[in-house]
Amino acid sequence: MTSSPDSPLGRPIFLLSAAAFASAVSARLCDPMLPDLSRVFAASPAEVAHVVSGFAVAYGLVQAFFGPLGDRLGKYRLIALTTLLCTLGSLGSALAGSLDLLVAARVLTGVAAAGIIPLSMAWIGDKVPYEERQHTLARFIAGQIAGVIAGQFIGGLFTDTVGWRWAFGFVCVLYLVIGLRVLQESRRNPLTRHVASPAGGQRGLVAQVGSLLAVPWARVILAVVFVEGMIVFGGLAFVPLYLHDRFALSMSGAGALMGMFGLGGLSYIVFARRLVRRLGELGLAAIGAGLIALAWLLVAFGPAWGWALPACALLGLGYYMFHNTLQTHATQMAPQVRGTAVSMFASCFFLGQALGVSAAGLLYQTRGAALLFGLAALLMVPLGAVFASLLRRHQGLHKAAPG
Repeated sequence: MTSSPDSPLGRPIFLLSAAAFASAVSARLCDPMLPDLSRVFAASPAEVAHVVSGFAVAYGLVQAFFGPLGDRLGKYRLIALTTLLCTLGSLGSALAGSLDLLVAARVLTGVAAAGIIPLSMAWIGDKVPYEERQHTLARFIAGQIAGVIAGQFIGGLFTDTVGWRWAFGFVCVLYLVIGLRVLQESRRNPLTRHVASPAGGQRGLVAQVGSLLAVPWARVILAVVFVEGMIVFGGLAFVPLYLHDRFALSMSGAGALMGMFGLGGLSYIVFARRLVRRLGELGLAAIGAGLIALAWLLVAFGPAWGWALPACALLGLGYYMFHNTLQTHATQMAPQVRGTAVSMFASCFFLGQALGVSAAGLLYQTRGAALLFGLAALLMVPLGAVFASLLRRHQGLHKAAPG
């Protein structure tokens, strides 16, 4: 079954992409708020960074629970319920009277949002053949990319105008509207109804995770995505603050400029089918890693804020080239427990982000932005080289396998 926009899967996947949009908006909403939150709560950049890292830590830690639940209870219905639960955390963020309460509300949002993107990927993996999956996932993550753009812009715009609390109120309404629509689709569309998996649906969490970790290639994918999350999103959270501090850009201006990251990602979506056919998975991984490293060097040493425009675009393009390759393999590394596998993938990714944001906050505060972004470039080069080498070996073994 294909997944073109006019196919039976077109509408369900579009709604999943909309839910991914809301999740990504929420994840990136606080990036441009950090200076204002620091002033409002009289806290250091490292302390207010917990509103970003707290979301990521919570998101990552509960993935292991959502995967088996999705395999057992139904992925699409669970996505609808978790999207609706995100309204509570967003409302709590809007009403928070202290930094601790804000961090707690962000943690709650992260817990609820954890069921959206990875279970969507797993559902797509269940419905779409592998040869069509990378293109379909690329279309699905268009919503996530748009959310990255909108989240940083909305966070900066509301902070500079009516106040940061209204940004969380806006996201609360967004989650509610999309969640109700996904819930309606889960009830009326036969394609979204749950079919129990005899191979993995009745196994316990420990058994499912154990079967996943017994696959050597799964361990590679999980390790690489953890480090990728550290390198890309650890620094990304501090680019608006850096542009504000060094070049005196307003936070709305810095947030809008950061939209170039999403536009770079959208350029990959537009040309995904052509790039996959021309470069293959090896080329996407190697070139994507190189673009990420180059982008961080431009951010670190660009003499004017204008250098951040091409840098963020290259960062977005390189990231989605690299990450979409990882995502595609994540949906196939343990098909018998696909929900658990993709959830563990997302867990490692967001835990890497959380560690990266915390480390980046300390580096930014104590050593400065040049070292932070330069180190991100330096680390991305060996990560890309090692992954490309392992991917080449994996493809060789796969081709040599009988059948």
